[in-house]
Amino acid sequence: MATEAKYSIVQEVGRGSYGVVYEAVVNRTKRKVAVKRMHCNVPENVELALQEFWALQSIQRQHENVIQLEECILQNGRLFQPVDHQCRKSRSHLQLIETCLKGRSCMDPRAACFLWFVMEFCDGGNMNEFLLSRSPDAQLNCSFMRQLSSAVAFLHRNHIVHRDLKSDNILVAHGRGSPVVKVADFGLSKVCQGKGNVNQHCFSSACGSSFYMAPEVWEGHYTAKADIFALGIIFWAMVERITFRDGNTEKELLGTYICQGKELIPLGEALLENPNMKLQIPLKNKKSMPEDLCKLLHDMLAFNPKERLDAFQLEVQIRHISYGKKRQRSGS
Repeated sequence: MATEAKYSIVQEVGRGSYGVVYEAVVNRTKRKVAVKRMHCNVPENVELALQEFWALQSIQRQHENVIQLEECILQNGRLFQPVDHQCRKSRSHLQLIETCLKGRSCMDPRAACFLWFVMEFCDGGNMNEFLLSRSPDAQLNCSFMRQLSSAVAFLHRNHIVHRDLKSDNILVAHGRGSPVVKVADFGLSKVCQGKGNVNQHCFSSACGSSFYMAPEVWEGHYTAKADIFALGIIFWAMVERITFRDGNTEKELLGTYICQGKELIPLGEALLENPNMKLQIPLKNKKSMPEDLCKLLHDMLAFNPKERLDAFQLEVQIRHISYGKKRQRSGS
């Protein structure tokens, strides 16, 4: 007797070099989930899939603003094998899966081998689409900034550096009250080994999306503070609705940059060429941004990582900015 499938695919909701994301339902409960399928046909794809797996599995408890992994399933031909949460305690088993995947991809690139990630479903799409489809709202922007600061601080406490923060990699869920953002897409993330401060770990492989990369990432020597630079780009673009058109997808994306004639230069690259460049914050309208938020953005986008806020400082400071707060009416 054939076993009933656990999930049913409803429709495709996203596609990229990383793989394909589908909307699906749990057949027994009819609950919606998101399913990401990553084809492990070449070593590079295996690396992306495993990086995401290691990052999401390494989190001991969940955070409201980080996408939740429900389960991971290894497909080998027609055989589907759940990689359950018990494997978290058996790292040797996971390392065996990693070795087999990499070995298989090298021997037979045509092999039907996939990792399926089943995650919570976010009905609001990504943050980029969500914000650009509605009028600017200071209170909503402030809420998103606080949520994202909390999420990145949580990741850094768990020694996870995302390395590809951008508005397209942040999802939105319609909660009971105001919208909730979820940091997602951990394919380029790194789980730092050891118990020291995450900001003491150094990375050398330049990766991420160019418009969000910190100056030191372009040089190939950086720490977790590169995530804070990327958040600074997102926050500034969110508040002033600064966008650019992606050359590959032609999509309009939230992000700040420097204009050189008709050419748009990523802010991190421009700062690397001219470390003394003064950032014009705010760029459009002085009334759109109070002084304390301007200073916060300057501290997030500092050229020198040692002068830049870390995630834990940001989490505290973001709560005290005046931006987005309702003004109390004075008594008559």
